[in-house]
Amino acid sequence: MNVKEYLDQNRDRFLNELFGLIRIPSISSLEQHKPDMKRAANYWKQILLDGGADRAEVFETEGNPVTFGEKIIDDKLPTILVYGHMDVMPVDPVDLWRTDPFEPVIINGLIYARGADDDKGQSMMHAKAFEYLVSTGQLPCNVKFMIEGEEEIGSPNLGKFCEMHREMLKADVILVSDTSMIAQDIPSITTGLRGLTYLEVEVAGPNRDLHSGLFGGAVANPVNILTKILASFHDERNHITIPGFYDDVIEVDADERAALARAPFDLEEYKSALGLKELWGEEGYSTMERTGIRPSFDVCGIWGGYTGEGAKTVLPSKAYAKISCRLVPNQDHHKIAEMVEKYLQSVAPPQVTLHVKTLHGGPAYVSPLTMPAYKAAEKAYEDTFGKKPVPVRSGGSIPIIATFEEVLGIKSILMGFGLESDAIHSPNENYPVWNFFKGIETIIRFYHHFVEEVTR
Repeated sequence: MNVKEYLDQNRDRFLNELFGLIRIPSISSLEQHKPDMKRAANYWKQILLDGGADRAEVFETEGNPVTFGEKIIDDKLPTILVYGHMDVMPVDPVDLWRTDPFEPVIINGLIYARGADDDKGQSMMHAKAFEYLVSTGQLPCNVKFMIEGEEEIGSPNLGKFCEMHREMLKADVILVSDTSMIAQDIPSITTGLRGLTYLEVEVAGPNRDLHSGLFGGAVANPVNILTKILASFHDERNHITIPGFYDDVIEVDADERAALARAPFDLEEYKSALGLKELWGEEGYSTMERTGIRPSFDVCGIWGGYTGEGAKTVLPSKAYAKISCRLVPNQDHHKIAEMVEKYLQSVAPPQVTLHVKTLHGGPAYVSPLTMPAYKAAEKAYEDTFGKKPVPVRSGGSIPIIATFEEVLGIKSILMGFGLESDAIHSPNENYPVWNFFKGIETIIRFYHHFVEEVTR
């Protein structure tokens, strides 16, 4: 049976199995969902066993579990290690969702649900590609799966898991679908990821909330102070003002910038899709460069004082912010965290006390276009899409990818099938059904081409 016939025959089952996974609210950042993380891990174990794995096991970590599965057909053959994650982001604000975040529905060809794209939909493509190869007797190499439960909180325990299980995780390449492509008619391969430093800042003032009439103007307001500090992180050129922040940035040369510029990009369409009249960013760089080859500093959340309905005249005792620094190759996320904290402390006035907590982070990653896995992926996309994919550098971060190379000594290939319009991490996350099945088909092709490339 050929690929298209198999996908058509099993279409409803594949979607139902994906929906079963999506219905598990596996939010790794919320303690109350710990039981759901275990449910998701066991769900994945059964998916792998049903798909043809000889072995599947749930491993406990100090945090959330990891599901591992494998099928070894010949030790002399190449091995592909598939990585994905079962955890998802919180769904807040819930009132902006048009459907139940954990009850998937298909509307106009789009699967709406938390995790539909990131990363349950994309990871499930690999399980179904594997199932097809096994069931039709076409599996050309050994396959291992490692599905973790902490990617959305920075994979704090996966590095240690990899160190403890180096032998079990031995492979020739790590295959990942947790990124996107330019458009349905413009396939692309992610060749680079930005690194990340993520911090939480607390600004503390008086020892309790105060009456804003009796104390306003006499006591420093932590919210006022915090917003003033955060506004100082960019200058008039939208250049980050932290001393030393750019010291380790390797400038991309003119030739590579020209190559990146060949990727199709419609500025007006981009603005229209976001509902914006104008864009914002570092002077001297294009929009694609700002999100691919340049670092950034953004406030992801800010709160303090009274935010409920109506008025409450309070001068808050504390204010908070969450900060995301996206980094480029050669920037050390630990070093950047220290720089940010040092800068915050240096500009904080004596009327408040400032505390900084680093939540998670990881280095940037670059995947060479010369590696066999890239060539295999390029051919696979060409088989299914009818055109060569465009290499792109993503503005997003998957910190564990660089850790894989450091700990396991294995390069990763990032074959993403999501779209910018999928609204990952946001209300109304969605994933096109077309992309789901096209992804399965492309991954199947990758296996055959990869074996050809590494056994030449």
